[in-house]
Amino acid sequence: MRMLSALAAGLILSAGTASADSLSPVGNWKNISDKTGKTEAIIQIWEENGELRGKLSRLFEPKETVCSACKGDKQNKPLLGMEIIWGVKRKGEEWGGGKILDPNSGDIYSVKMSLAEGGRQLKVRGFMGFALLGRTQTWLRE
Repeated sequence: MRMLSALAAGLILSAGTASADSLSPVGNWKNISDKTGKTEAIIQIWEENGELRGKLSRLFEPKETVCSACKGDKQNKPLLGMEIIWGVKRKGEEWGGGKILDPNSGDIYSVKMSLAEGGRQLKVRGFMGFALLGRTQTWLRE
């Protein structure tokens, strides 16, 4: 009987964890290009010291394997494993206040994120200055 109770408790904990994950951007996401509609990469997002961070964990048909367009300490560094999201904090139903790097251009943008479709999609908006002046990609939870 105890084993059955422990198993049931484990299932309840697992279900709680699964639903908690759908309320957070933490996890692996397929980056779908807003220009081509193709999957470009898998981005792993994690939380560290109350901030979301993200890195490229898989690349699909990369044009380059290093960030030749990047500036500073990221210039000519390998794209795989490169941190491209940092400093993002929860703000109500959204996450923002951080930065995102576009490794294709080397440009760094302010970023806003929000979950959609019950946590199966992540709307990622990169912008300079005002959030109205930017572009949005829809990433899919892997």
